[in-house]
Parts: sequence; structure tokens; C-alpha cells
Amino acid sequence: MNLTLKIWRQKGPQEKGKMVDYKVSDISEHMSFLEMMDVLNEQLVNSGEEPVAFDHDCREGICGMCSLHINGEAHGPDRGITTCQLHMRMFKDGETITIEPWRAKAFPVIKDLVVDRTAFERIQQAGGYISVNTSGNTQDANAIPISKHAADEAMDAAACIGCGACVASCKNSSAMLFVGAKVSQFALLPQGQVEAVDRVKNMVAQMDLEGFGNCTNTGACEVECPKEISLENIARMNRELVKASLIKF
Repeated sequence: MNLTLKIWRQKGPQEKGKMVDYKVSDISEHMSFLEMMDVLNEQLVNSGEEPVAFDHDCREGICGMCSLHINGEAHGPDRGITTCQLHMRMFKDGETITIEPWRAKAFPVIKDLVVDRTAFERIQQAGGYISVNTSGNTQDANAIPISKHAADEAMDAAACIGCGACVASCKNSSAMLFVGAKVSQFALLPQGQVEAVDRVKNMVAQMDLEGFGNCTNTGACEVECPKEISLENIARMNRELVKASLIKF
């Protein structure tokens, strides 16, 4: 395939960015989207130009690094996949593809397509953990009775990879699906009850402090989420927050 790429170029956080057009040719339909980007960067380097900066790591749909907004969709025109799992067969010969970074106040651009997502890390640090006895006398997890339904829901919530597609696809740049998933994975299990009250209060407070917007209830986050995290986790987070606010010490 021969393609035209319209890519956001920005030298640094304080620099003014712009869209730049590039041509790539002989792109195989079997390539992943990031492999196509590699071809472009090799072409740029060979011609003495600066390559396009973009995030990537595992390229297996696990790490959540490959955060690209492709033709107006987080991770591109497929569902249940990350950008590294997106293949070029989803596009047509001669097509123009627009590639941008996540657009959110809480995710400032570092360079080109790379954004700073440490806001998610600070939310995690605010409460995304449990108390664990590491003295050598830890209880076997299998000895704690948990219903299969609760275990399955907790595992589904824990599948969140923190890529930020939910934020990028929300018109309010809301992080509530991410925070809801991180709260839910503990709220559904007995191990998560010790810090339950502080967890939801602190994580929601940090989310607001970072500048993320409120939920729009349109469901775009669930649609674009590569791990198909359910909106039910937002409802659960809200219930946990209400419960926490009613508890008196």
C-alpha cells in the first residue's frame, strides 16, 4: 500500500506543534501500525530528518504505551486492541491517515506523539494498593473464600492497562473508567477492604487534582478501551465513594 500520513509534530512541551504530511510506500497489509511507523522513521533517518517520537514497549497489547489517536479514534479503527495490535489491513491503498497524540490537559505533550501520563501513576500511588503481610506468614490466597462472580469481575477490572484511551476518547477528558477499574479490582475482594474507605476518597481526589473532567455518560470510553473495561466499574466507584463518605470514625 501507498499511504499519506498526517502526523502531529511538536519539538517539546512549550513548543508550538503542527501537522506534517509524509508519504510511505510498499506497506504490507500484514504489518502492525507501529511497524509502519518504524518504516517511516527509517525513511526519515536515511534522509537526514528527525524521526517521529512515539511511545511503545511490549508490542503485545499489555503495557499500554502505544497511545496514538488514529483518524479520530483512540488506538485506531478496530475494537478491543491497542495500537501495536492494529494491522495495516484495516486501511486501504492510497488512504490518508491522521495520527495525533492523546488530547487532554492532564496528558501534556512531551514530544510529537508522546504524552506525559504520570497523572495515572499519581492516582495509583494515592490508593491503588492493599496491605500485605510480608513477614513470611502470609495467608494462602486460595484459603480465602471468594465467589466466582466476584473473582471474575475483579479480574475483568484488573485487566486495565492504563493506556489512557478512555481519557482520549472522552469529550471531558474523564479518567473515571481508569479510576473505576482500579478501585473495583480491590473493592470486589476481601483483601481490598482494609484501605477501602481511604482508597476511593484519595484516588478520586487525586483524579480531580490532576485536572481530569467528569464522566459524560456517553460510553465512548468503554467503546474505545482496548481491554473493554465495563462502565459498571464507574458505577461501583461512585457507590464506594458514597459509602466512604457516610462512614464516621
